[in-house]
Amino acid sequence: MNVVIITQDDPFYLAENLDYLFNNLPNGVNVTGCVVSSVSPFGKKESFLKKAKKSLEIFGWNFFVRYSLRFLRSKFDKSRSVREVLSRHNVDEIFLQGSINSDKSLRAIEGAKPDLLISIAGNEIFRKPLIDLAPHGCLNLHTALLPKYRGLMPSFWVLKNNETHTGVSVFFVDEGIDSGPIHVQKKIEIGDMSQSALIEYSKRLGMEAIIESVSRIIDGDMNTMPNPKENGSYYKFPNRDDVNTFLAIGKKFF
Repeated sequence: MNVVIITQDDPFYLAENLDYLFNNLPNGVNVTGCVVSSVSPFGKKESFLKKAKKSLEIFGWNFFVRYSLRFLRSKFDKSRSVREVLSRHNVDEIFLQGSINSDKSLRAIEGAKPDLLISIAGNEIFRKPLIDLAPHGCLNLHTALLPKYRGLMPSFWVLKNNETHTGVSVFFVDEGIDSGPIHVQKKIEIGDMSQSALIEYSKRLGMEAIIESVSRIIDGDMNTMPNPKENGSYYKFPNRDDVNTFLAIGKKFF
């Protein structure tokens, strides 16, 4: 089975988790290409300086300094680079210009002859021609228990809302936002985890869920669970007031 990964150049969590994924995919799975888009933490493409300014305004100095240091460390430690992981596993990067849904982008991805697409932190809504490009469709990882907490930054919102549990969901992508049928879902007890700890835990559990989903597809198991919109919730990126509430109830970023 040929797999194409669609991800972004995240300097914090993705490199080590992609490395884990590549090392543990089932026998017979060949990653024939990877799309690496620019990081878009606010759900849209913005300049680096604008992203930095917005992070500082919303999350404050402690958060900003901690992640700035991690960002700088990633620039000197190449093992934390998504592209370094691709090189180590001999996975070709698929270079795109413009939208992933454009005809030119579709031709570039089609050139890797995918049987299955896997989106991990993709930052565009996928349209039907892209979804239909691979015979087995497109999987997406979302680090929440769908249908609840669709949208951005679920690790923040489950903590702010004092949830006792969260989880990860691997689902088949449709043209909505986190709305396709669920193939694999795993639950997490939050306990006293900080947001950073929850992200790290859920990202690794998410890789395990992807591996399980791919194994099931290979075995012909396409059974899914419903992901009904009427039972769900959707969250945008937090603002400063949301962060103040998060901190006031004793939640921690680190």
